[in-house]
Formats: sequence, structure tokens, C-alpha cells
Amino acid sequence: MSIHKIAYKETGYFSKLICDYLEEHESLNQFYGNFPTLENFKKQLEAKSFSQEKRSVLVSALQNQYKNLELGEAVESAIEQLEQENTFTVTTGHQLNLFTGPLYFLYKIISTITLSRKLKEAYPDHNFVPVYWMATEDHDFDEINYFRLHGKKIQWNREDIQNNDKGAVGALKTEGLQEVFNLICAELGNTQLAKELCDLFESAYLKYDTLTEATRYLAHRIFSQYGLVIVDGDDHQLKWVFAPYMKQEILENKAHKAVSTQAEKLEKAGYSVQVNAREINLFYLSDGIRERIIEKEGRYFINDTSIEFSKEELLAKLEETPEAFSPNVIMRPLYQEVILPNLAYIGGGGEIAYWLELKSFFDAVEVPFPMLMVRNSALLITEKQQEKLEKLHVSIEDLFLNQNDLVNRKIRKISNIDVDFSPQKKHLVKQFEDLYALASETDASFLGAVKAQEVKQLKGLDHLEKRLLKAQKKKLGDHVKRLTDIQNELFPLENLQERIMNFSEFYLEYGSDLIPQLFDSLDPLDYRFTVITK
Repeated sequence: MSIHKIAYKETGYFSKLICDYLEEHESLNQFYGNFPTLENFKKQLEAKSFSQEKRSVLVSALQNQYKNLELGEAVESAIEQLEQENTFTVTTGHQLNLFTGPLYFLYKIISTITLSRKLKEAYPDHNFVPVYWMATEDHDFDEINYFRLHGKKIQWNREDIQNNDKGAVGALKTEGLQEVFNLICAELGNTQLAKELCDLFESAYLKYDTLTEATRYLAHRIFSQYGLVIVDGDDHQLKWVFAPYMKQEILENKAHKAVSTQAEKLEKAGYSVQVNAREINLFYLSDGIRERIIEKEGRYFINDTSIEFSKEELLAKLEETPEAFSPNVIMRPLYQEVILPNLAYIGGGGEIAYWLELKSFFDAVEVPFPMLMVRNSALLITEKQQEKLEKLHVSIEDLFLNQNDLVNRKIRKISNIDVDFSPQKKHLVKQFEDLYALASETDASFLGAVKAQEVKQLKGLDHLEKRLLKAQKKKLGDHVKRLTDIQNELFPLENLQERIMNFSEFYLEYGSDLIPQLFDSLDPLDYRFTVITK
């Protein structure tokens, strides 16, 4: 196994905002607190306070959430440590994608676990617990109901969702997944590794009743030995802790004011805004319903329903049943930081982009802002793929080129005729310099005609070069096909592998070595793209 690192901005797959953040550009300093270096965690530890009462509630909630699972020594120890005042968390979050969804699900969690280990080495007087926050309250079923395997979309179709069930996806029943299970096993084949994957899917999705329970089991089965603690925010005890902040949101609209101002500043600094705050950034959550709360003339309405409350009724509902209220994308980060002794959040580019809109809101409600860490990104290259790349003389850097540029560059290298007209163009420009001088000395009105002729002849050379290159591509068609095929394998749908492919394909290649090799290869404090060759 070998590891190659590339700057994120050199890959062409990451936004200017994320690249500038990782380079600590001054234009972004006001949008976050401590930049995530190992040394800066000392400041974060000093800034984060977490009461014993909150710790007790958190531990009690987790013990209840894990009641149907065998904890294992590492997870049991981690939960017990959370009751100690010297224990802190680092957190990542992810949707309840079917069978983990895209490959980067693994990268997020591995980054989080590895960071916890590094922090323990650097600050041995403290304990650090890695947390995976399940997005059980999301309601966009179409975003999570599939994953890709061998280029095919394996999808879970449900009639109740098609009939406009807009409730939290975590509460969805797993019935109907037998058909998906059959499709997966047929696609995976009959090897021992394929059978292990089928067993994992069956144990998670055919033996647990809800998507929340299935996802918890799946993540626990993969990562429990590493002490990963899985948190479900859809919880009465945890919402009770957060209730004062939800009440403040209903009455004072602090999020809308603070986030809107910060979003405007981001736009003025030249960056795109990821999300926009609403007047009230909470949903009403009930069976089959997760809808916005809207205030009109002192009354509170649940969007697209006949449900409405007076202010007094809504606040009474919040006090009695806080789990009936669900934070949206603006409030969820605050919820996390209120109920966890958290130091850092590890997320993808889109997540970090919306977190960067929230710093002033956290300041307004007097909650410490966590360190924001861009999760590890990686490209896995199998042994066979590496052999193909070597035969084609394709470097790691070449792989990240636009496909047309990659093909043109390689054709120029292997062609037996020179298809680079740069010397001829330089010679032509030099010739026209003499013509410009001659025109200036005789009649300056001819300068325009000389310029037009220069442009015409340079365009002619460009046209000839392109025709010759096209002819060479056709002549070397086999080489071009092998070149494009390998790039398409590694960048499916012209995107990063980790955003499209599921871990199961790589488990078939690496087996039980997959997770350990990723732990060995990914460093959450190394803010570069990782290429891993077997």
C-alpha cells in the first residue's frame, strides 16, 4: 500500500470557500473560532464547559438508545467516560443512507475516531469520545433510499413515501427491504466476502424494525471495536436539555437575525451562501409529519397542515413534549453543541460551508463554537487499476485532469508526429512583430490590417492543430479508450469516487483489511486529498 497526497485545490473538486478555509485566508477569519490544529485544541478545551447535569442526561439517553444492542467493551467504556468532567467529544454526522450510501460515510467516521486517538496522545489528562450523529429527523427520503453497486442504482421504493409521508426518515419501517436484499446478494455474487456483506445487510435491515435501529446496528457493527458512540437526536431527554434554546428561537428569532447578517458578509467576501435562515428554524415533528413552524399575527401554524397554536399553547407543548420539535439545518448544529461536550465537528465541504454561517449565532446565544474540520477525502486505487495506470504512463496528478485535457496531453506524448504547434505559433508571432514595426514606419493605418492577419493565421494554426490531434486520437483509438475507461472507473459519473460508490465494492476487493487500511492512511489533521494504492 502506498499513499500520495494532493492539495485540495489541485484536484478541481472542492469549492473556493473550502480551499481558502484550509489555507486560513484572512477573508474567512471572522467566520470561525479556533482553526483545527492539534495545538489549538488546548484553547478549545479551555473554552468548552459542560455541566454534570447535562452529562448525566446524555449518558442516560445513550444507555436507553443502546438498550437493544450489545455494547461491547470499547463503547461501554466510552459512554461511562462521558459522565466524567475531563471527557469531551469530537463529532461527525450523516444521513441514514441505505447501506451507508456513499463511501465517504466511512471516511467521516474514521477521521473522527482517529482524531480522538490523536487528542488522547496530545492531551493524556483528558478523554476523547468519537461520536456519529445520526440524522434521524431528516425527511428527504429520496436522498437516502439508494446506493450504487457496480454502477447500478440499488433503490428502496416505498408506497407510503410516494403517498406524501413527510415524517422523519428514522421512524420509517424497514418492511419491504427483502426485495432490496435479494437484489444486492444477486449482484454481489457467491464469494465468502459477498456472503459477509449479505449477512451484514440482513442483520441490519431485515431484523430491525425502523431505519434508525437498522442504521445504528450497521454503524455499531462496523465501528464498535473503536469506541464509536452513536447519538440519535430524536430523543425526549436530549430535547428536554435543548428546550430553552428552542423556546428562545420561537420567541426571539435570534438565528434568523444573526445568520442572515453573517451570510451577507460571506457573500460580500466573494463566497456562495449554502443555506438561508428562516424566521423560526424549527419543525413540528409528529407521525408522518415534519413541517415548518410559521408565525402569523401572534399565532403559530404548522405548514401544509390544519394544526395551529397560540403562543401559550405552543410553549406548553414544548415544555411537555420537546421531542415534538425538530431543529432544521440552522439549529441542528446548536442542538449538537448544547447536548454534547463537543470540541470539533468533522464534515464535508457542504457542511463546513453552512457551519461558517453560524458563528455569530452561537455568540448571540452564548454557546462555544466548535472547531470545524474538513473530513478526509480519498481515492482508492486497486492493484489491477494501478497496473493499468503504469502501462498507460498515467501519474496520480494526471488522473485529476479534465478528461479531454488528459487525452490530449497523452496523445501528444505518444504520437509519432508532433501535434504541438507552439513553436510555429511563436515563430509566427515573431514574424508579425517585424510586420508591426514595418507598418509603424510606413503607414500606421495598416496596423489594424496586420493585427487581423495575425489573428487569422494563428486561428488557422489552431484549427490545423486540432484536426491533426483529432486524427491522431482516431488512429490511437485503443489507447484513448483504455485511458478514458480507467479514468471513468476511478471517477464514476465524472465525480469523486467517494461521492458515488459504496463501501461494499471495496470490501469485495480488500476484505476485512479495508477499515484498518483506511485508518492507516487517513490523517484528519492533514488537510490534503489522499490517494491510496493497494
